[in-house]
Amino acid sequence: MCTIACASASSEVNDLIVIPARYGSTRLPGKPLQPIAGRMLLERVAALAIAAARQLGDAEVLVATDDERILAVARGLGLEAVMTASEISSGSGRALAALKATGRSAGLVVNLQGDAPFTAPEHIVEIVQTARASTADVTTPVVQLDWARLDALIAHKQTTPASGTTCIRDGAGRAVWFSKAVLPFMRKPAELRAAGPLSPVLQHIGLYCYRTPALEAFEAAPQSAYEQLEGLEQLRLIELGLDIRAVIVKPARITMSGVDSPADVERAERLIGELGDPFVDWRR
Repeated sequence: MCTIACASASSEVNDLIVIPARYGSTRLPGKPLQPIAGRMLLERVAALAIAAARQLGDAEVLVATDDERILAVARGLGLEAVMTASEISSGSGRALAALKATGRSAGLVVNLQGDAPFTAPEHIVEIVQTARASTADVTTPVVQLDWARLDALIAHKQTTPASGTTCIRDGAGRAVWFSKAVLPFMRKPAELRAAGPLSPVLQHIGLYCYRTPALEAFEAAPQSAYEQLEGLEQLRLIELGLDIRAVIVKPARITMSGVDSPADVERAERLIGELGDPFVDWRR
């Protein structure tokens, strides 16, 4: 497996946490400005990024948008924000464009999904710390599912087969594959369930920490064959031969995929009501 050399050590420049915040959304237009339990989605994600940056030290937060309204709101919140082209299709591509727009260098660039208000700041911290201590091109978190969570994932896939991504990694923690299928297949599940509380299934969390050369290589390459088949951009990284470290982390207190529709907003508000609001205002 090849590795893109780390030309600039992260100790020499600040690492960057980028929040892609695109206005266009078919089911939820302007969703970064969508209120969720009294706080805009962008505000909630920014709070997570800032909490992680403060824990890490030598890390900065940047909002990358394609809309003047989001730009104005971000700056009104006291966030650094830049405009990027509306035609950029991926969050990783927007993160790279934002880095270039500022003219700065960054040893590591985190792509923090702008529609994921329940991302655990600790997950950001863990993947950045792993990247800082290794030569990995990309680091990303995974959760080892207990049997109840695995059963819930399998049941959810009965109605939404493309929901939830699993990961296979080698003994050194390198990601070997990602799939919308539940991997690995288990020939003797009853024996495995009796052996302990954790299943062998790792669920991927869509959060990435790139070395800048790896991010540039990803964006310069066309969609790969398996990326198109599964609809998973991280397969492009594997097909490019990059070293991706899958870091096992604890599940977040509130588990939910991205906010993409009015129904998702309702679910997010319901979870906040049931489990408590994780939002911490960084301006106080």
